[in-house]
Amino acid sequence: MSEDNKRLVRRALEEMYGQGDVALADEVVHADFVDHEPGHPSGPTGAESVKQTVQRLRSSFGDLRFDVQDEIAEGDKVVQRVIMSGRHTGPLMGSEPTGREFAVRHVYIWRIAEGKIVEHWGIRDDLGHLHQLGLLGASG
Repeated sequence: MSEDNKRLVRRALEEMYGQGDVALADEVVHADFVDHEPGHPSGPTGAESVKQTVQRLRSSFGDLRFDVQDEIAEGDKVVQRVIMSGRHTGPLMGSEPTGREFAVRHVYIWRIAEGKIVEHWGIRDDLGHLHQLGLLGASG
């Protein structure tokens, strides 16, 4: 089961988030999916929540890649240490695109139920990300 869960979340990272295949959410995301990531807007749950997140990410960042550095699976959970990288190609928090490349560390925890992703927690280096994009003030 652990290897299946790893394959499932890697597929979600690569195909949905990385390549923008939002239709895949209907296949791999549970109807009761909840994203516990800090700053995640309230709104729909389930596949629609993931589709909105993917579209939001891809509207700000091009060439998105998710390089899994470490991965541990036990029971119904998969934990990943990931480097998210890409280029700032669209508006972000009221700022115009800088065109800068970035590579930031994330930690994801995914919970799987009935062969689908049902919960997600994420820890992101948002400060480092904004710094790499040149979006922090001189005192930042």
